[in-house]
Amino acid sequence: MGPPDDRVTDDPASADRPADPGRAGAGGAGAVVDGAGGERGSPGTDGPPLLDVGRVARSHGLRGEVVVEPWSDLPERLAPGSVLQTDRGPLTVVASRPHQGRMLVVFAGIEDRPAADGLRGRVLRAPAVDRPDTWWVHELVGAELFDTAGRRLGLVVAVEANPASDLLVLEGGALVPLRFVVDRVPGVRLTAEVPEGLVE
Repeated sequence: MGPPDDRVTDDPASADRPADPGRAGAGGAGAVVDGAGGERGSPGTDGPPLLDVGRVARSHGLRGEVVVEPWSDLPERLAPGSVLQTDRGPLTVVASRPHQGRMLVVFAGIEDRPAADGLRGRVLRAPAVDRPDTWWVHELVGAELFDTAGRRLGLVVAVEANPASDLLVLEGGALVPLRFVVDRVPGVRLTAEVPEGLVE
């Protein structure tokens, strides 16, 4: 399915979603997308890097509600009380509800359509969630993949959803099932037990 007409050029396919290594390997952990484009994020002004977790697509109605395109699998990102950062300061979620595959969100202080229109295109950011047993897509993308003999297989450029096991997409296009990963240093290095001939 193609992107909506009003989507900016960011690719949220690997956003706030856990990657799924499948039943075997990787300690049975799941890999989650938390931030558009996997590794994309921006440094916070006084804290840790922020992940892009959504984007305001447009206003909805006359009372300040907006349509948000979520780039995260984590429902708490848009839960009431959540504070999201933007390039024009923080926004606090007052209310949210599903709407045609997206979310309708009310932010504090946004009370009419002109104010909501002013948020169009605004990227929403939040700090990464600390879940040690979770495979975060933004920690997989950008890591170097090696086999158990120490041979470099390539740089992970994306994570592709797949029913059996999410796939690590390497530079050059090779695909390696996430379930083959046996060790990791998040964002830096992955080690996988790769069958002979899978990656040339």
